Amino acid sequence: MTAAAVRRRRNLLAGYGLLVPITVLLGTLFLVPLGIMVVYSFLEPGVYGGVSWSFYPYNYGRILGWPIGGGEEFDPVYLSIFFHSVLLALLTVALSLLICYPAAFWVSRMTGLRKNLILFLVTLPFFANLLIRIYAWLLILRPTGFFNVALQTAGLIVEPLQVIFTGTAVLIGLVYVLVPFMFLPLYASVERLDPILIQASQDLGATPLQTFRRVVLPLTLPGIVAGSIIVFIPALGNFIVPALLGGAKVMMSGNLIEQQFLKARNWPFGAAIAMLVMASVLLLVVVYVKKVARRDEQTGGVGA
Repeated sequence: MTAAAVRRRRNLLAGYGLLVPITVLLGTLFLVPLGIMVVYSFLEPGVYGGVSWSFYPYNYGRILGWPIGGGEEFDPVYLSIFFHSVLLALLTVALSLLICYPAAFWVSRMTGLRKNLILFLVTLPFFANLLIRIYAWLLILRPTGFFNVALQTAGLIVEPLQVIFTGTAVLIGLVYVLVPFMFLPLYASVERLDPILIQASQDLGATPLQTFRRVVLPLTLPGIVAGSIIVFIPALGNFIVPALLGGAKVMMSGNLIEQQFLKARNWPFGAAIAMLVMASVLLLVVVYVKKVARRDEQTGGVGA
């Protein structure tokens, strides 16, 4: 074996050695709990909570309508909650994108200390506890809170608006919590945008709309898609924001899973709901990865 081959083998073994800690960590803290949830979703609920160790696929039939048996009945309310959660997650993505896309261009044109300050302010909410930030929105949106008082003082409304404990309040809370996750991938994509390409498009006679549609949008699309996925996933499974800002009037899939585990003590059914939510997210990620791979093949592996 040549010296070069020995060095390559040593480097390969060193690379595998560096992967050991993260592999053990993911296997212990992610794959093992995920496997437990998969197994629980196919077990029979225990009489007093927990699980009974017998094969029981009817937890999924209660949600999807098949298979049905074991005294379980299909209830469309669970699909309704799931689709409502998807709708709120999509609205969260859309509003976050509308807020962050122009802001990313604005920040990318800054320089020096001012840019660093803005980027720090974007990440500043992470320094405060999530519960404290959500409780602050409770104080803002309640009938006697800042929002209604400001509108009444301006003469825009006579009676306070009932915003708290509605889908609107939940949407506001989700957007507020997840906006940084949309902004950072968008900013990274916009920051890599070459202004020479925009100038060349203008020199060739393209209108601002054509320049945006044919140059800017395709080049920033990876950031848009990445930010959308990063926001959609936690928005779909969030249960803290709906529980506090939605009260008992707004139910999302995360709240349903929490109730099945902690209140109803029906662990298998809660695990089945969690698996369906995870499968939906996994399908979205797979579609995105395939599109990225197809685009790389068409562009010869050159990223946008």
